[in-house]
Amino acid sequence: MIKKKFIHFSNKIFIAGSSGMVGSAVVRSLKQLGYGSAIKGGQLLTPKRNDLDLTDYYAVKEFFKKSNPDVVILAAAKVGGIYANSIKPADFLLENLKIQTNIIELAWLNGVKRLLFLGSSCIYPRNYLKPIKEEYLLEGDLEKTNEAYAIAKISGIKLCDSLRKQYNFDAISLMPTNLYGPNDNYDLKSSHVMAALIRKFMYAEIKKKKEVNCWGTGKPLREFLHVYDLADAIVFCLENWDPAAKNAPKDKLGNSLTMLNVGTGNDISIKDLAIKISSILNFNGEITWDKSKPDGTKRKLLDVSKINSLGWESKISLHEGIKKTIEDLKKSDHIFE
Repeated sequence: MIKKKFIHFSNKIFIAGSSGMVGSAVVRSLKQLGYGSAIKGGQLLTPKRNDLDLTDYYAVKEFFKKSNPDVVILAAAKVGGIYANSIKPADFLLENLKIQTNIIELAWLNGVKRLLFLGSSCIYPRNYLKPIKEEYLLEGDLEKTNEAYAIAKISGIKLCDSLRKQYNFDAISLMPTNLYGPNDNYDLKSSHVMAALIRKFMYAEIKKKKEVNCWGTGKPLREFLHVYDLADAIVFCLENWDPAAKNAPKDKLGNSLTMLNVGTGNDISIKDLAIKISSILNFNGEITWDKSKPDGTKRKLLDVSKINSLGWESKISLHEGIKKTIEDLKKSDHIFE
């Protein structure tokens, strides 16, 4: 029996945020599989930020009218680490709400056949059982250091879910864990922990420093997923996941889920992560910890059993992923000032 696919090579696919870390990885995966091929009648729609302001409702409305996409992947977002989230909460809330609402509403109004929204693992309660199941959403208080971003993402998830319930709009959501890989942000004022550590140790190696100072205590546990694995999961779910199917993942009450976690199912302490990165870079100096800086959530590990049950699993090991990321950075023109 031929397995039904829910997207096709002839589809026009709009990747919102195509120049970003996730979006560029998604474009790569789609092309590798044959999507966007003119010979097959397909097209990848990848407008740049200068060409389309996703926070401008009327600009997005005009884009949908002219382009008429069949499938939408919402990978665009304003993102940042603990520092950026803590000093600019209004920016994170406003910009993400505008981007999400514009794209999701206009996708529905323009008859898009399938939409995939990307949330974040920060949507879950800060102090809850680990690993975190999808049904834990809204069952506790959020981590204060990125609360604004989390609230925006929860709103996007709920908008997708509400449009499905009320209008049968085929919208699904994925909750990726902490990401790293090509096109990451290495600005220490706005980067996430993986990129910040890679930058610090690479800089120390280049400048022959004897010490690297890291934020917090190093005790928190985090799960990390290579962005190519996430891109693979996005395309896999677009092709194969039907929340309405009898064998689709369900919550503890037997209700069909419209959001799934994406991760490796394994975590590591920030201290051990720093040691791993320093080892890959052959840094032999001292690693110190600034305990005056916040740790964030003590542990954040996702339960990925539901997406695994569909047939998807991560393929890139943490060591392999970090090593390749560092190798690519060394070959690039990316210079750490």
